[in-house]
Amino acid sequence: MGSVFGKESVEEPPHDTLLSRSDATTSYELRKYGQRYAATITYKKTGDKSENSPFGALAKYIGVFGTPQNEGDTSIAMTAPVVMENSNKPTQIAMTAPVVMENNKDDDSDSNKKMMFMLPVEYDSMDKIPKPTNPSVHIEEIPSQMGVVHVYNGKWGEARNTELAKGLAQQLIRDGVPDMTEEYVLANYQFWGYNPPFTLPYFRRNEIWVQLESAQADYLEKTFKPEINAAERPVMKGRNKFTIGALGLVLGCYAISVLWKKTNGSQYRRISA
Repeated sequence: MGSVFGKESVEEPPHDTLLSRSDATTSYELRKYGQRYAATITYKKTGDKSENSPFGALAKYIGVFGTPQNEGDTSIAMTAPVVMENSNKPTQIAMTAPVVMENNKDDDSDSNKKMMFMLPVEYDSMDKIPKPTNPSVHIEEIPSQMGVVHVYNGKWGEARNTELAKGLAQQLIRDGVPDMTEEYVLANYQFWGYNPPFTLPYFRRNEIWVQLESAQADYLEKTFKPEINAAERPVMKGRNKFTIGALGLVLGCYAISVLWKKTNGSQYRRISA
């Protein structure tokens, strides 16, 4: 039920948020990710949402629709769910987020796309990752990256993603990021989705990701001071709040008492004169 309202219960790759430009016209974060591994598939846009779709092929690889379509060679404990398998059986892999979609830049055809499922952090080398039995599914190593992310909610689609990517590109250009162009962003951005299809649009977490070079990321860090995250701000404990509040009340009462005595004392002396 929580997933309907945007509750995220699956693992996502750890990262560092180096900068938050929440006050920009098109807001974004600067993030740094470590090395990751992903199950990927390249496909042509068909609109197919069945088990035979790109999503379905990747979901079958990790075991969403039953027996995982992979060659598991060891018994492993998963974070969610926890499944123990014999060494000669397929290995079920936990669903992670985000699901990544990008254009295939290695092909001249604009209709070719790539979808990726990020694998859990325990799969930190190729020899630990079960081999897919579907020849269309591949395992890729994603090196450490820095980039900017624009977060938005609501419905998503290719047209909206392109529009938001243009806005992000224009913001980065206004911010003075070296060698940044709209053409680069539109050719290289990725859509990251974190929620299942049945999540209400308002509660969805969608992201537009654009990878940056080290010099571009360094420029942003030096030019814009990181904003203090509300979660990182010092929190006043309940006892401290009470102590400060009580002290303020005592001082306030004392001040009123002094003022009352002075006022009434001066009136008494005037009447007696």
